[in-house]
Amino acid sequence: MHGPGSAAWLLVALCAATGAYCLLRMRSGVEEQRRTAGSEALMGFGMALMAVPAAVITPPRAAWALYAAVFGAAALRALWASRSSTHHLHHLVGTFAMAYMAVGMAAAPSGHAGHGGAGAPLVTGLLLLYFAGYVLWSGVRLVPVATAGGGPPVSGWGDRPELARACRLSMGIGMVAMLLIM
Repeated sequence: MHGPGSAAWLLVALCAATGAYCLLRMRSGVEEQRRTAGSEALMGFGMALMAVPAAVITPPRAAWALYAAVFGAAALRALWASRSSTHHLHHLVGTFAMAYMAVGMAAAPSGHAGHGGAGAPLVTGLLLLYFAGYVLWSGVRLVPVATAGGGPPVSGWGDRPELARACRLSMGIGMVAMLLIM
C-alpha cells in the first residue's frame, strides 16, 4: 500500500495509534470487548505495517504470503464468531480485505501495490464501497445524542464506547486510503 511518503507515514501513525488503543481496550472487564479489541489491535498493527513506505522497507514476497495466511486465519475466526454477533461480520470483511491486499501485494511485479493494478478491480471496488459506507455510518454514530438518565458509569479506558467507535472509524478511514492506493 506504499503511497506518497508523508501520507503513508500519517497512515502508519493513525493505524499504529489505533492498534495501541485497542491493546488498552483489551483490559476491559467484559470478555466480548476484550476479544473484539484483540481483533481490532491485530487489524490496526497489520495496517500500520502494510502502510510503511516502500522506500523504507520492501518486504519479500514470503512476508506478504505470511500476512495473507495470518489475516486469512483471522477471517475464519471472525466467520466462526459471527454466529453469535453480527459485529463480527465487519471483522470478517476487514480481515478478508487485509488478506486480499496482501495477496495483491505478493502478486504485484515490484512486490508492492503502490502503483495500482494489484487485485481485481471489482473486488477492490466492492471493498472500497463497503468501507466508505462504514466510515460514513461510523461518523454519524459519533455525533452525540441527548439521552435521559445519562447511562451507566464508565469504569476504564477499555469500556468507553465512544472511543471504541472512534477507533473503528480510524481503521475504516485507513482501509479506504489503502484500497484507494491499491
